[in-house]
Amino acid sequence: MRIGFVVNDIGTEQEIYTTSRLAMAAVNRGHEVWMVGVRDFALDPDDYVRARARSAPKAQYKSQKSFLSELRGPRGKQQRITVDDLDVLMLRNDPAENQGRKSWAQMAGINFGRAAMRRGVIVLNDPNALAQAINKMYFQLFPEEVRPATLITRDRDEIRHFAKEHGGDIVIKPLQGSGGQGVFRIRQDDIGNLNQMVEAVSRDGYVVAQEYLKEAEEGDVRLFMVNGEPLRTKNKYAAFRRLRSDGDIRSNIHAGGQKAKADIDSRALRIAEIVRPKLVADGMFMVGLDIVGDKLMEINVFSPGGLGSAQSFENVNFAPTVIQALERKVQYMGFYQRNFNNVDMATL
Repeated sequence: MRIGFVVNDIGTEQEIYTTSRLAMAAVNRGHEVWMVGVRDFALDPDDYVRARARSAPKAQYKSQKSFLSELRGPRGKQQRITVDDLDVLMLRNDPAENQGRKSWAQMAGINFGRAAMRRGVIVLNDPNALAQAINKMYFQLFPEEVRPATLITRDRDEIRHFAKEHGGDIVIKPLQGSGGQGVFRIRQDDIGNLNQMVEAVSRDGYVVAQEYLKEAEEGDVRLFMVNGEPLRTKNKYAAFRRLRSDGDIRSNIHAGGQKAKADIDSRALRIAEIVRPKLVADGMFMVGLDIVGDKLMEINVFSPGGLGSAQSFENVNFAPTVIQALERKVQYMGFYQRNFNNVDMATL
């Protein structure tokens, strides 16, 4: 199959990234793989989507380091490809990285993905659903049973009242953003400084206030979902635990969190089953669930990372299983002459 991976910037991709692992796994399985940055698209006068893209020169790679090095190096193929001729386009760029000066890039993959979808390209995750998930409001559309109590507002008095309702122990964070940026825990003793904290978080928009979950002190679990099901290879779940570091309330790896092996228990599997219908209905092919106890802290639908961490703890390479799922979709599309609903195909 011909597959394209959309990233924020090919030059800043790292060997540890999940996208690099998926792209290398696809190459090693004999597929034609192209990497495209969000700045590299064009909708030409003939109404076809094209892009400046790069491809690695060899048919087999043993490490992500050599794969990325050759893809970006002088031996790498550079070509203006017709995106509409691809079988699969995976939208793996993170809009949160383009807030501010590059806000134009946040919707680039989504918009050009929509255009390519018209000619039968399987676009994952479904771009229309991703457009709805551009901020954390999407999380509120999942069943209340799996979510912490949450308030979204810019009003300080409402947040103060919410904090009192939850024993003076809450977490606030920006509605838009990722990687643990702008996250504060507000305890009873901090209420006097609440105005300043809310002001800092609300500079970029609305504020999410959530009840503090005591179990979060033990970190959270990142569980990968593919086709609406927990991702498994050789009966092992693609998951790992993120632990806090030096008293920081955030478990995010970007914020200094540590990693450990995860035990996927019945509570985590119950959460996965509860969110499954909406993930399927929205065409969310690959997502990462962040779980604390019996609650879901976040659903990562844009470029969920950490597949390599799951591999290191479970001693299983999960990337080929993801590529095999794409191969089946392309086979289905061949049977139907590329005439199939993208949302239905996304989780089939």
